[in-house]
Amino acid sequence: MTMRAVELLNITDTSPQYLLDIGCGSGLSGEILDEDSHIWAGVDIAPAMLDIAVEKDVEGDLFLQDIGQGLGFRPGTFDGAISVSVLQWLCNADKTENKPRYRLHRFFSTLFMALQRGARAVFQFYPENDGQVELIMGTAMKCGFTGGLVVDYPNSKKARKFYLCLFAGQAPNGPKQELPQGLDAETPTGVSYTQARIQNQRHGKKSRKPVKNSAEWILRKKELARKRGKEDVPLDSRYTGRKRKPRF
Repeated sequence: MTMRAVELLNITDTSPQYLLDIGCGSGLSGEILDEDSHIWAGVDIAPAMLDIAVEKDVEGDLFLQDIGQGLGFRPGTFDGAISVSVLQWLCNADKTENKPRYRLHRFFSTLFMALQRGARAVFQFYPENDGQVELIMGTAMKCGFTGGLVVDYPNSKKARKFYLCLFAGQAPNGPKQELPQGLDAETPTGVSYTQARIQNQRHGKKSRKPVKNSAEWILRKKELARKRGKEDVPLDSRYTGRKRKPRF
C-alpha cells in the first residue's frame, strides 16, 4: 500500500524529495521511502511505535504528535505526503472533546500549509461508510485541496483499497493536476508491482538505497546527522568506509 501511495504521488523529479509520513508507526513506510532515496519525516501519536522506529535506527526524523491537533511545520516544507491506514481514526469521537469535523479541519488546514504548491498528499484509509468519505473529502476541499477518491479494484471485496489523492494547489508553470485512475483488472497491478520489486532485490539489481556500512551509506548517515544539528559528526575523508587491514 505504501508503494501504491508513492506511485500516486506522481513524482516526476528524479532527485530525492522531502516527504511526510503521516502515522509513521515503526517506520515501515519509511523503509520504502529510503529505498527510493527520498528524505522523510514521520509523525505518530503512539510513543511505543516511535520507540521501535528509534531502535531500528530509521533515517527519517520522528515527531510525537496528534495530527487532529494540527501539524507544526513551516509553510511549504514538504514535497509530498503519504499516509497508510490512519485517516479514518480522525473520524472517531472517543472523547467528548474530540469532534471529528474540527479535528479534520485542523489537520487538513495545517497540512495544506506544510506542502509546497503543486504537491500531492495520498491517504490510504478504510472508511466505515459513504458519509465518512463525504465528511473527509468535504473538509479537505474547504481547506484548499482539490483532487478526489481513487478506488483500486472496486469490484473485489478482498483487494479493494481506497486512496484519497489530494492536490495542494497548482505549481507555477507546472502541469495541470489530474486525478489518477484506480486499478481494475483480473490480476492486481499493485501485486505485480510489488513482486517485481522483490525479484529485483533477489536478483541483485541495483537499488538506489546504499548498502549498509558502505562508504555511501556512512556519508549519507553523517549528512543526515549534520542536518539534524548534531555537532560531533566526524569529518569526511578519503578513508571513510574503508575496511581496515588486520594487524599482525
